[in-house]
Amino acid sequence: MVDLDARADRLDAYLAATGHDAVWFARPNAFAWLTGGRNTPTRENGVGVAAAGYVPDDAPAFRAVAPAGEAERIVSEELPDEFAVETVPWHESLGEAVAVESPGAGAADFDAPGMDRVDASSLRQPLAADDVDRYRSLAEETAAAVERVCRELDPEDAEYEAASALRIALSSGEMSAPVVRVAGSERAEAYHSPPAGADELGDYAVVTVTSERRGLHASLTRTVAFDPPARFEEQFRAAARIEATALAATREAVASDGTAGDVFAAIREAYDKLGFPAAWEDGEQGGAAGFARREWLAAPHATHDVRAPMGYAFNPVVVGARSEDTYLVASDDGFECLTATPNWPTFDAEAVGFDLTLERHAPYAP
Repeated sequence: MVDLDARADRLDAYLAATGHDAVWFARPNAFAWLTGGRNTPTRENGVGVAAAGYVPDDAPAFRAVAPAGEAERIVSEELPDEFAVETVPWHESLGEAVAVESPGAGAADFDAPGMDRVDASSLRQPLAADDVDRYRSLAEETAAAVERVCRELDPEDAEYEAASALRIALSSGEMSAPVVRVAGSERAEAYHSPPAGADELGDYAVVTVTSERRGLHASLTRTVAFDPPARFEEQFRAAARIEATALAATREAVASDGTAGDVFAAIREAYDKLGFPAAWEDGEQGGAAGFARREWLAAPHATHDVRAPMGYAFNPVVVGARSEDTYLVASDDGFECLTATPNWPTFDAEAVGFDLTLERHAPYAP
């Protein structure tokens, strides 16, 4: 269960700073952050079937609005006991129902009449202690599922077959899989982040997964090397060194009140010094992770604060080689690889321009 006292402290600070009297969340990741539960979206706009709110001056402070047909289940399965729930007719607008239930000036992360919009991402950072505990469990189970599937792959397997096996393995742990990408050697080298296709895996397979459970997201990439070209090892080690650089820059940014743009600058310099100066232009490099696959991306001119404790998942790519894990960067300068696969081969990767060496996951040779 979530620590509602910690949530209340953070929301009290937000309300004091903005002058609002209440704040409401109906997007699934923000709903999950506040409640620990699910409000599965049924609409194309990504808004869930119920909203959860915080109204500190009108007890009980924690509220929820849910339509008839959904309210009873949500009360029973998704919400802590501290939440008071208002059931509204299923055909009424959720936004209008929230506006009625919200006294004074309010904010919401979806369209509600007369209410300002709130970006919940900043409220979800950094992670609370209960978030970290649940994150460890999710990441460990995700990594174990990915390892099981990867060890069974053959070069003749089709990409989509491997992707299907991954989704099945993840679902057994009550996880959804917002991202499952499997690229054989030809498509991995032709495209930055291709979805699974009908091609055979070939010389090697790059397997990338983001799992989700109760709002939290964990990402990792593993490579299975059947008969990779000679140049592949150099490319893979370069990607791993860039990932280590990103994490080192993240730790420095936490200590110096730096920004996501500062982290990106270190990533770009690492690509340059390792002999791949234009590779960063091919796609995103990763960033903060938690109640979204990426709460922010390391990118040119990015101004997001870099906080701890927080999840971070960087995913540098050099030609077809990709290195990625979800790390917990702690406020005490520590690193913890949340998606570690203990039975997987590893090697040491030195950050570029920082005094940091991390143990990284190497390609697995069956």
